[in-house]
Amino acid sequence: MDLLNRYERQVYSQNGEDGIIEEIFSRIGTTNRYCVEFGVGDGSECLIKNLVTQHGWSGLAMEGDLNSCNKMSADYAAYPQVIIKNELITRENIAGLFEKNGVQKEFDLLSIDIDGNDYWVWQALSAYTPRLVVIEYNAAFPPPQKMVIVYQPDFKWGGNTYYGASLSSLAILGTSLGYALVGTDSKGVNAFFVRRDLLLQSGFPELTPEQAYHPPRYGSVAGGHPPQSGPYLEI
Repeated sequence: MDLLNRYERQVYSQNGEDGIIEEIFSRIGTTNRYCVEFGVGDGSECLIKNLVTQHGWSGLAMEGDLNSCNKMSADYAAYPQVIIKNELITRENIAGLFEKNGVQKEFDLLSIDIDGNDYWVWQALSAYTPRLVVIEYNAAFPPPQKMVIVYQPDFKWGGNTYYGASLSSLAILGTSLGYALVGTDSKGVNAFFVRRDLLLQSGFPELTPEQAYHPPRYGSVAGGHPPQSGPYLEI
């Protein structure tokens, strides 16, 4: 078990991400207790819910499905500090959406989980410097495999292994954006990147993808999703 995984605790997250996030911020501190998550579903099982409902954070939540968005808006009526928007996220529109909704250049948590173009969207946010980035990785491609799906603005995930990016590819992107990989959750879903200037303060070592990787433990086919191939880049 990696050092990070000792802190796994599920409040509203899909796995143990809530506890990991709490521990990281207890070490690196916060600037504005502001969080952004897209691909948030109906907001019932996501990474910002614990921060908003239990710790008083504010933030921006974006979701492409209108019904899910409406449900979240109703459920979060008591938390007006959260802006909830129905948006289909692309690498072309994401920076503009941040600007339109008043996201500051530096904030605390960015969570990316759109089951597809995650890599490309993070790359498009190079002007923003959240303290912690949590992003879904594709555990069907273990290190040192590099895999990023070819960008398609209208990509729709088919419930299989063709989506997103491998941990190795995300680690390279993270390094280029000024982030250090500190671990993944034990189910093999999300990777945690701390901004490099906060790494020493975090007390967590930077890990290689090989050290941080957890295999898929969330699906019905060899622990993961049904296999499906498609065009991808080795970057």
